[in-house]
This record gives sequence, C-alpha cells and structure tokens, in this order.
Amino acid sequence: QVQLVESGGGLVQPGGSLRLSCAASGFTLDYMTIGWFRQAPGKEREGVSCISSSDGSTRNTDSVKGRFTISRDNAKNTVYLQMSSLKPEDTAVYYCATDTRSRCPSMYGSAWAFFGSWGQGTQVTVSS
Repeated sequence: QVQLVESGGGLVQPGGSLRLSCAASGFTLDYMTIGWFRQAPGKEREGVSCISSSDGSTRNTDSVKGRFTISRDNAKNTVYLQMSSLKPEDTAVYYCATDTRSRCPSMYGSAWAFFGSWGQGTQVTVSS
C-alpha cells in the first residue's frame, strides 16, 4: 500500500525554522518526483517546492525562494522541506505528494492536480 506520512510541523515564531519530513512506505521514493504543497484556511492549495526523480533538480515558488530547501534521503525513503525565516503567511497545512513524471513541473496554479498520492498533512503555524 502506497503511503506518505508528513511530520515535523508545529508552532514557531516569525523568523524561526522547521524541518518537515515526508516518509514513504509501499514504494521507493527515489523513483518519484516529490512536491510539497500547502493550504491555508480559506485559500487554494498552492505549490511550494519540488524535487525531480531524474536528477534531483529542485524548484521553489517565488514565495519561498531563498527560505525553503527541499532534499531527499533515498536511504531513509524520505523527502525533507527545510524552512527558515518563517513568516506568518507561511501558516498552513503542508502536504507532500508524488508525481510519476521525471522532472518537476511548474508548481504554480493547479500543479497539485497532477500529483497522485498524498499524505495527510502537517500543520505549520507561524505566530508570536
């Protein structure tokens, strides 16, 4: 059974850091392109970051560029999202998801619609 489990969310002050994890079971993550998305209350789901299965290249949306870093540890079958310089507008439920394409697509707009398996999400709250 294909399953993704996100963890690492929590409450953090503005300017702080968190590292989210996306652990896979039932399949090998390194054959999948993995995306991170987020959804704040009352807002549409938006793309955040992506790492390609083909060469490990990454994409970040402008809202997180320079602050978030996506990486993968194939030995642990886990993808990470390191978040730093967090802002209140980063508050959302964060999800990871798989894409069978070998390269990251654009993460803007309805990119989420092309991703298949999803985790249950982890809440990130940035507040003082």
